[in-house]
Amino acid sequence: MSMPFYVAPEQVMKDRADYARKGIARGRALVAIQYDAGIAIVAENPSNTLRKVSEIYDRIAFAGVGKYNEFDQLRVAGVRAADLKGYQYSRADVDARSLANQYAQILGQTFTHEMKPLEVEILVAEIGVDASHDQLFHILYDGTVLDEKRFSVLGGDADAIAGRLTPDLASTPDLAVAIKVASRALSGPERTLVADDLEVAVLRRNGARRAFARLDDAEVERLLAN
Repeated sequence: MSMPFYVAPEQVMKDRADYARKGIARGRALVAIQYDAGIAIVAENPSNTLRKVSEIYDRIAFAGVGKYNEFDQLRVAGVRAADLKGYQYSRADVDARSLANQYAQILGQTFTHEMKPLEVEILVAEIGVDASHDQLFHILYDGTVLDEKRFSVLGGDADAIAGRLTPDLASTPDLAVAIKVASRALSGPERTLVADDLEVAVLRRNGARRAFARLDDAEVERLLAN
């Protein structure tokens, strides 16, 4: 009788983590930055139809990097969960923290128990009444939740992009500066990204119930030129 094949649990987890990171690194990164009137989310995405950044609820946005079909399934699940909670209780009860916790449970369960982990990182952002109440939750492929301040970077080259961002964010920028800083950080020293290469959306602190807005190429080009 042959002995069953054995792999140490820590090796299984390491292999799954390496697999997920490699899948995420093949995609393009995105950056979320607090600016003086809200939160800007800037993604490198030349597609006009496959969106990385979307609205989840009134004042909450979702963004993802990695495998599109996987993070889009998570987006749909988040929209349904937010709508159900808002209908059963109150729209004010829907918040980014609870959504981030639900996403973390889904990603953690999949990473631990399924053969293949989800090759995604996601961001759940919520605009507050003022900048101190803004929330940026970065959820990793294994369910780890990072509560980030001022900016968040998702993608395979996140450390290098964050290193390029930090010196340019000594103070809270306006929207034009935030988009230019994000574009430079995403492109790096050897490339230049133009409006057609970017997907840009904002959560505006405008006092209205819905805060999410998507910027078209013409508006992004104008802001980059300022």
